[in-house]
Amino acid sequence: MRSERRLARLLFLLCSLALLTACGRQTAMDDLQQFIIEVSLRPGGEIEPMPQFQPYEAFSYSAASLRSPFDVPIMVGAALAEQPATIVQPDFDRTPEPLESFALADLAMVGMITRERSVIALVRDSSGKLHRVGVGNYLGRNHGRVSRVTNSDIELVEIVPAGDGGWVERPRTLPLQR
Repeated sequence: MRSERRLARLLFLLCSLALLTACGRQTAMDDLQQFIIEVSLRPGGEIEPMPQFQPYEAFSYSAASLRSPFDVPIMVGAALAEQPATIVQPDFDRTPEPLESFALADLAMVGMITRERSVIALVRDSSGKLHRVGVGNYLGRNHGRVSRVTNSDIELVEIVPAGDGGWVERPRTLPLQR
């Protein structure tokens, strides 16, 4: 009896497995096979022709003989030439002071000391070092000479290039940082 049950179970399993195998794979593969056949039977599309490129046309710059927009206009240039030129020039022979190696934006007036009716400014450079600055000292990269020290700022006159080969004086102030 036991062997009959085993045989029946085995036969049932084999039939079930055969049925599942037959039903499962064929339908999925049949659809795919049919799609491949349909696509391969379609007529092929046309290939677009190569686009036509326009030949490069060189541009001829015709304003080369005209005045540059960056030059000083002729009438203004003539008026400047008629004005008496002031001879302003930095003293390149003097020994530079330590604060002349810093830009003016890197310096800050942080205080002042009053000695015998004169005011000495305390200036901090970008490295954090304090310097004493009085009238006649130089600071900044543009040959700035201190002309006056007050309780609220340092007034100086810088000598900067004018753009036409000369030099021009420019007043600047370094305010007290609070």
